[in-house]
Amino acid sequence: MSEKPAEESRDRMESAVGCLLAVLGAAVTGAFALSRAAYTIEGGFEGHARDWGVILVDLPLILFAGLVVPPLTWAAATRWLRPWAAVLVCAAVVGLGLWGLAAGWHPRQAPDPGYGPGL
Repeated sequence: MSEKPAEESRDRMESAVGCLLAVLGAAVTGAFALSRAAYTIEGGFEGHARDWGVILVDLPLILFAGLVVPPLTWAAATRWLRPWAAVLVCAAVVGLGLWGLAAGWHPRQAPDPGYGPGL
């Protein structure tokens, strides 16, 4: 038996929160990124605007960052802060990450301007 069961249960709780943050981070970034890249995945008319770079590179990296960054932030923040403050730090980091993603990542959203109504 452990000499300090309260400390062991606290460590388990912190680990569970880290796992929960990983799942939530992946879900939030997935919902955000997939909604922005929907046109690029579908490809428009006959798939002419499908961008494989977004599908094979951008989306997996964004999902990986959403999976890894929140628990790493949680682990770093709980070393120096109380758990409630660490949750606020994690929320701030995810918010800043999504803001940076929205500011810098612009997958194609509409057909090329060269395609008109035809003859």
